[in-house]
Amino acid sequence: MLDGDTRIIAHVGYPTTTFKSPLIYNPWFASRSVNAAVVPMGVRAPDFARAFPAICAFSNFAGALITMPHKAAVIDLLDDVSTTAKICGACNAVRRDDDGRLVGEMFDGDGFVLGARRNGAEIEGRAALVVGAGGVGSAIAASLAAAGVARLGVFDLRLPAMESLAARLAAQYPGLQIALGVNDPAGFDLVVNATPLGMAENDPLPLDVSRLAPETYVGEVVLKAQRTPFLAAAQARGCRTQIGLDMLFEQIPRYLAYFGFPTATASELRAVARLD
Repeated sequence: MLDGDTRIIAHVGYPTTTFKSPLIYNPWFASRSVNAAVVPMGVRAPDFARAFPAICAFSNFAGALITMPHKAAVIDLLDDVSTTAKICGACNAVRRDDDGRLVGEMFDGDGFVLGARRNGAEIEGRAALVVGAGGVGSAIAASLAAAGVARLGVFDLRLPAMESLAARLAAQYPGLQIALGVNDPAGFDLVVNATPLGMAENDPLPLDVSRLAPETYVGEVVLKAQRTPFLAAAQARGCRTQIGLDMLFEQIPRYLAYFGFPTATASELRAVARLD
């Protein structure tokens, strides 16, 4: 039950209909008698700069989960961000320190890489393609680079976003081969859809799946459906796949520790989640 001592984690984004985190965090909190709750807060992009500081000013604010379309915009509203968030140009976790400063971190990329490794994907020395250079795509690209990929393809229809990400990656990882503007999955060992394509029923596929080799490991970030049309098409090609929820479950333990709550393993979270 919520009461006057409940600590609130604001889940800020738009639209809220795709949010899965409350269905994972809140059952976990209940199972461990932690007096906290993740509360969805729908904030449209034009309202974000005004609304977010007000949300953080609540006396029982424990932190915020930041999702689309605010992962990049939130950076300008914070007092400090981690090195990972600086490389990504985005963050998905915000906490208020004891001195009142708002500090940001980014866990999307690590969550994706942990999920891929748990599923048996080989990353070090491999070639990876990330389609989408927004907040989540940038995070995944940065974490794949940190995990030791030899070649990284980056594609986004927004040329400035793509070029900016490539420049940040090159500065941090000078030995990394970066293929800019590549949307052909042929020759890549790991391919990730880091765009919103797949959230709506009539969305086009993010790339030409006929160019996927059967041995390619294919990942998705869309949470609305576990088996998106993109993953279904990849599976039909014989590819191993990773659903968007895998990334989410793997990063939640990092979130819990960041906010100062008792932590959990991904398996423990799955055991109590109410996603069905």
